[in-house]
Amino acid sequence: MIRLVVYRVLVTLPVVAISAILVFCLLRMTPGNPAIILAGDYATPETIAAITRELGLDRSIPEQLYIWGLQLLHGNLGKSIVSGLPVTTMIADRIGPTASLAATTLLLSVIAGVPLGVAAAANKGKWLDRTIMGASVVGFSAPVFVLGYILILIFSVELQWLPVQGYTPISEGILPFLRDIALPTLTLSFIYVALFSRITRTAMLEILTADFIRTAYAKGLPRIVVLTRHALRNAAIPIVSVIGVAFALMIGGVVVTETVFNVPGLGRLIVDAVLGRDYAVIQGVILALSLAYVAVNLVIDLLYMILDPRIKY
Repeated sequence: MIRLVVYRVLVTLPVVAISAILVFCLLRMTPGNPAIILAGDYATPETIAAITRELGLDRSIPEQLYIWGLQLLHGNLGKSIVSGLPVTTMIADRIGPTASLAATTLLLSVIAGVPLGVAAAANKGKWLDRTIMGASVVGFSAPVFVLGYILILIFSVELQWLPVQGYTPISEGILPFLRDIALPTLTLSFIYVALFSRITRTAMLEILTADFIRTAYAKGLPRIVVLTRHALRNAAIPIVSVIGVAFALMIGGVVVTETVFNVPGLGRLIVDAVLGRDYAVIQGVILALSLAYVAVNLVIDLLYMILDPRIKY
């Protein structure tokens, strides 16, 4: 297992490096100059040129890439062009809300989506199957911001149960944390509950026609035992794969949800950085998200061996 971890890390490091280089070069080649934004609307060309030199943007792209690469080797992601704060500090301050939202969404989606998929597969062609699959189509198709505003209207405006926006860290209390994270989690969960239920149903239908399932029923095992202990466990690999990819996507793809509910996470950070042409922050966030993808994929590979011991041989 240790050798697998080392191998996966060595294989994925070049991918992360290439992604970082591509992002770096694309940002430099896109139109616009951060110095113009920093200088203001009434700045003179001399002022803009001075800020450009101060930021080092007057150098060639290979020179800028070389300087940034040296910083990365020392664990330094640079400083924000706009605020002057270290990028690592800004990411550390914002990763908590995003990780919390992704974790609560994943937990709720797995708890709801997987059992719904099992129930749909066990009742293939019946009214329960059609109802679950119809609801999953609606949940997967509805825009996130529309669902968010509907939930705000119901739970915040009409019932006044939950706050419209904001975020409270879990360190300040579990109840305030759950109260603030509830609506964003419900909004984002609609999509992933629909996704997990459909994937689970498809994977289960393939397993339920296998010979060992008929043997389990012939032995007189209860249906719930056959579905969970025998069918679901053998269908777990594709389900875990989708769950892992979905979690990685949640970390980097919660921009709309964080904007609707004013959650100060990485999504909001990268949107503000793009609007402000803050190269250092954009590069740092994308690099951090790339590392998160690598870590999630590594965990998925290790879970494969736990779910199916034959894989490690």
